[in-house]
Amino acid sequence: MRALAHPTRLAILTRLQQEGPQTATGLSQHVEASPSVTSWHLRHLAKYGLVRDAEALGNGRERWWQAASRGFRVVVDDEAGRQAARALRDTLDEAEGDQVGTWRREVEPHLELEWLALSGLSNTTFLATREELEQVEDAIEELLAPYVLRKDAPADEIPDGARLVRIRRHVLPAAAEQDGENGPA
Repeated sequence: MRALAHPTRLAILTRLQQEGPQTATGLSQHVEASPSVTSWHLRHLAKYGLVRDAEALGNGRERWWQAASRGFRVVVDDEAGRQAARALRDTLDEAEGDQVGTWRREVEPHLELEWLALSGLSNTTFLATREELEQVEDAIEELLAPYVLRKDAPADEIPDGARLVRIRRHVLPAAAEQDGENGPA
């Protein structure tokens, strides 16, 4: 998480996830850093397994990089992780700005009604144990995996009418009751 809690590294990873493999020189113009600084950040991301060489594209003189995955999930299991998650969240918020507001202003007015019907906000509250919530998260990831991986498929394997869709989920468990009681009040 700390590796991503830097605006340039986050911009690099986002660009690789959305646009596919690129060189440090190609990325530099999009992340507002010199090719050498971009290369340094790429090596830092590689150290943590977030990017890797795209060997099939290299010609010996250029080093091509690709994202190691199409997204990431933040898992916090200690106090240091909590602090790193906050730093990453703040960097994401700063880098991405008001994505929902931008979408509402720039995309929603032009979106076809059948796509508009599937867009927007959902807000569901349910009662679950920590283990059950973990199962829900795993099931959602498993359900989305084939569609996430499709982005790398050859063009002839992508169904007509397919388009990019971004899902932003916030899983917000309630704090434990102060008096030690479990369940809803």
